[in-house]
Amino acid sequence: MCRPICGLAEYALAKESLTVARPPEVSAADAAGLPIAGLTAHQALTDSAGIKLDGSGKKENILITAAAGGVGHYAVQLAKLGNTHVTATCGARNLDFVRSLGADEVLDYKTPDGAALKSPSGVKYDYVIHCATGIPWSTFEPNLSANGKVIDLTPSGSSLLTFVSKMLTFSKKRLVPLFVTSKHQNLDFLVNLVKDGKLKTVIDSKHPLSKAEDAWAKSMEGHATGKIIVEP
Repeated sequence: MCRPICGLAEYALAKESLTVARPPEVSAADAAGLPIAGLTAHQALTDSAGIKLDGSGKKENILITAAAGGVGHYAVQLAKLGNTHVTATCGARNLDFVRSLGADEVLDYKTPDGAALKSPSGVKYDYVIHCATGIPWSTFEPNLSANGKVIDLTPSGSSLLTFVSKMLTFSKKRLVPLFVTSKHQNLDFLVNLVKDGKLKTVIDSKHPLSKAEDAWAKSMEGHATGKIIVEP
């Protein structure tokens, strides 16, 4: 089964309404990456940004920060199922990896243009799927289209203040905090994408449950490429 609730235990209880069957074509490790990372990417793109993953809808320019990470690598793949131009940021060692996921433009976040989030082709972003931390609103704002929105996946106190400020001033450019809700149909959709070869879970490393502290330490470093998996 795939469950949108993650915990470091051999067994866990979950409501049936929050689970979906894992097809034999999808490995347990690949399925384990989907909750919550896959669901977060899916909700940000479909609910917050309104991207239609069947390729319909108008062309949208999207920036995805920390695109090589657990949520980011799903976000790039899912975004490219829609009618999008994707610019992505990551570290230098992951530039080719993120391109392989389908990103149209990739920025090394440590370069001047990468730090400034400037698209190499000069596009302005209609939506930013912000998977990183520590980037101020002042960096995003000049790179947004007239009605551009930053969807913040890790909202902090300062980002919530920005959200309220933009609402009160009726700004067309806005920061939108994302609070993930688990939905059976969304998880089922993602599992079937993996089954059909349209989405992949990239596994950075696997760790036995007895070494869960190593997995946690690697996660806290913030430099994983894809998902870190803990196995029983």
